[in-house]
Amino acid sequence: MASPPTLYEYYTSSGISDGLSTKQTNFTLNNKPLTIFSGALHYFRVPQQYWRDRLRKIRAAGLNTVETYVPWNLHEPQIGIYDFGQGGSDFSEFLYLEKFLKLAQEEDLLAIVRPGPYICAEWDFGGLPSWLLRENVKVRTSEPKFMSHVTRFFTRLLPILAALQFTKGGPIVAFQVENEYGNTKNNDTEYLTNLKVLFEENGIRELLFTSDTPSNGFSGTLPGILATANFQDDARNELALLRKYQPDKPLMVMEYWTGWFDHWTEKHHQRSSQAFGAVLDEILSENSSVNMYMFHGGTNWGFLNGANIKDLTTDNSAYQPDTTSYDYDAPLSEAGDYTDKYHKVKELVKKYNTVVTKVPEMPELIKRSVYTPVQLTEMLTLDDLIQQSANKFTSDVLKPMEMIGQSYGYINYRQRNLHITPNSTLKIEGHVCDTVLVLINGQLKSKIPKNQSDLNNFGFWRHKDSTLDLGPIEYKNATVDLLVENFGRSNYGKLNQFNQFKGLWQGNVLLNDAVLHNWEITPLEFKTNWTNSLQWKSSLSDFSGPRLFKGVLNVQEVYDTYLDMREWTKGFVIINGFVLGRFWKLGPQQSLYLPGAFLKTGANSLVVFEHFEGKGQVKFVKDSIFETCN
Repeated sequence: MASPPTLYEYYTSSGISDGLSTKQTNFTLNNKPLTIFSGALHYFRVPQQYWRDRLRKIRAAGLNTVETYVPWNLHEPQIGIYDFGQGGSDFSEFLYLEKFLKLAQEEDLLAIVRPGPYICAEWDFGGLPSWLLRENVKVRTSEPKFMSHVTRFFTRLLPILAALQFTKGGPIVAFQVENEYGNTKNNDTEYLTNLKVLFEENGIRELLFTSDTPSNGFSGTLPGILATANFQDDARNELALLRKYQPDKPLMVMEYWTGWFDHWTEKHHQRSSQAFGAVLDEILSENSSVNMYMFHGGTNWGFLNGANIKDLTTDNSAYQPDTTSYDYDAPLSEAGDYTDKYHKVKELVKKYNTVVTKVPEMPELIKRSVYTPVQLTEMLTLDDLIQQSANKFTSDVLKPMEMIGQSYGYINYRQRNLHITPNSTLKIEGHVCDTVLVLINGQLKSKIPKNQSDLNNFGFWRHKDSTLDLGPIEYKNATVDLLVENFGRSNYGKLNQFNQFKGLWQGNVLLNDAVLHNWEITPLEFKTNWTNSLQWKSSLSDFSGPRLFKGVLNVQEVYDTYLDMREWTKGFVIINGFVLGRFWKLGPQQSLYLPGAFLKTGANSLVVFEHFEGKGQVKFVKDSIFETCN
């Protein structure tokens, strides 16, 4: 008995004359019937060395397509400076977009690409570059200034993608225009039309589509562009609304949410494979194609996690930052492990797929190990970091980080030669964006958060015009530092909520009701080259923060692992100069996924930045840990 053809053999063996067609109520590809069984995998959330592993696992589940977003903020980190691999940024190794898509084709997968310019994705600022804030543009609108930036970026991006279209022999069968634009309720059809024209002018000939939740309406689409659906439940009702809106077109669920993401201090989201499978069965029984968001979530590396605003406010009071882990309770775990949902997908795709093609065996899992705890033997204080920073600014008034050219990390505001009388009060007007530590002469005065209710107090974003009692001691000629953390920009909301400046900028800082002026401002971005150039001091027994601590992880054989951060309070970890991600004792994420791809045999640098209280070592565990403190 002859073995079945590969996917590409089935759809292209007689040449390519047509792409993905919606001229009938079922998709055809190259004039052959196609039901899209797709899984979302973001190349920028997975080490390049693991792309093939994750793609093959997607194909091994029986899926025929992979879907990805394209993050503008990584590919154009500064105006007019691009990175599609070898661009010199800390994320360069993640950004070989062309290579990723060619690998997908090698693994016998078609591709759906969603290039934004806004992508949401629980990614910082929804993938928009933070420098847009400095440019004072109206994002996600037809405003000429915003569109000029989009046009410049798309003129670089889209030709790369155009060469990889299915009808040109590549894997891409469809492109999304914007992302859930109907949720803005902005009704700027000129903006969507401008984007459509940009696609066409840059050689895009494959199918264009939009995606929104049908029960929210269809204001986010355009005539002549396929509308698709995003939802987690109530499949029959959502698909009925989509069918009513465009009765003569194929049904497509562009985002069937397989699980959900976590905000810090929430409980870890989990959805049973039974509940997940029941809705997937319902979708497929309606003769609909589907893209599972996410099939493999991966990780929000560095400081690139997104956030939400839980209401319609614009002052940061309802801010909800996302965790570093983007596990999403997806069919493939953050570390690429198979889950019960994976096997449910495999079962249901086999049930509904009528086109039999060759599917690979499920790849073996990448091995994980528990390394010996790393002892932290060197350290740097906040003042040491400021002294070793080449970038310092002076300003009479407070400025957010974006206005001094900074995108991510921390920003320090310093006052010198202050006379602080006993029982003085420090007041920060407005809301902090997002957390702040106060130091006098290098000593931390902020209180350590012990539970979730402490987020309503000084040091966090919820409380307006918050005050801190500086204690009974008198200080003369004191140096005061206010270290502010950018905890991640919101990636979703109404358009007036995209004013996502970070730092202190909503008002003044007052000492005993007197406004402070003449600030020394120091950005601390913790970029690889700078971190690797730091001059360290020997660490003593004091592991209080805020400080940077360093140790060496000696590796004989490279494996994946997890860092167990339960003995630490709040901060982030750097591996060989690359910011791995954040930790916070309040949870739910208590461990940090460390791919072996980030390690080397021999000595590896492990650096921990701690806000409050740390330990003299970092331990490792084999599996992820999710625990939430009340």
